[in-house]
Amino acid sequence: MRHRGDTPPFCGPNGGTLSGSIAEIGYLRLGGLDQWVMIRGENVANPPLILLHGGPGFPEMSLFRRFNAPLEKSFTVVYWEQRGTNKSFNRKTPESSMTVEQFLADLDELVDEVCKRFGKDKVVIYGHSWGSALGALYAARFPQKVTAYVGAGQIGDWQASEVSSYSFVLAEAERRHNRKALKELRAIGEPPHTVKRMMVQRKWLVRFVGIVRGMSLWKFFRIVLSGPESSIFDLPNNLRGQLFSVNAMWTEISALNLVKTVPALQMPVFLFIGRHDHVIAAETSAAYFDKLTAPSKKLIWFEESAHEPAAEEPAKFNTAMASLVRPNCL
Repeated sequence: MRHRGDTPPFCGPNGGTLSGSIAEIGYLRLGGLDQWVMIRGENVANPPLILLHGGPGFPEMSLFRRFNAPLEKSFTVVYWEQRGTNKSFNRKTPESSMTVEQFLADLDELVDEVCKRFGKDKVVIYGHSWGSALGALYAARFPQKVTAYVGAGQIGDWQASEVSSYSFVLAEAERRHNRKALKELRAIGEPPHTVKRMMVQRKWLVRFVGIVRGMSLWKFFRIVLSGPESSIFDLPNNLRGQLFSVNAMWTEISALNLVKTVPALQMPVFLFIGRHDHVIAAETSAAYFDKLTAPSKKLIWFEESAHEPAAEEPAKFNTAMASLVRPNCL
């Protein structure tokens, strides 16, 4: 069972629906599959912003709605749950379709639909974690359709990040004298890892330092299932989607190296990096930024954040999007 969800309208001073606004949910046929898309914005004249979540298979819509709703004042925000993810999960989705090329094709169909719908030539792409690989690859292939690229938890050399993340967790286990962790981590060895071995490393990373700072894992996942657009009935497909997507795609995506495949972008680039990110090692994101060429580029460190700067330092994130990114879309 899939729960489409409802989303509240924007209300004007008289209590009626705000003129020129949009708040709608539906399924779009992308790549031959029905995929969940929500569009929200106070003014459809604003530049479209497409949010690419991480994982693959990890929905972040509720995190954005909880912490980053102010984006809807400056952009027409497109929330998309990619094939295999949560509300877009379908048991009949062929595992063979879970490829980077297919996701790029799905995204291109979405961009074309959004541009046609709102009479625009370009969109802003925001990619987080896995979404940052998808977003950068898309921006490189279709520069004529992207007015600005924003990445967080930015993938560069993914294997270099995995090596760094593993080394960090192993050192943390040694510092804590955690014999069980040391035994399991030494047993899996250094990356490259299979999905099963990667899950062992991530288990200890989450236990030691978490995905986000200052927020319990319970609260984090409770927010993921909160809000009028979400439901507890999403939980089964949420979990199924995460397992399905990672198992289907890990071998391909973990070998991505954007330092080699996307050495340059033809639009303004903004990277928002959590100083304490060990899921995608922050130093590898910074290394990619240093090597990337673009008409203009800016790296902003989120000093109190780990892997989710948009949720961990939302005021700083929202302000940067409005004051730094949006002026490049005018």
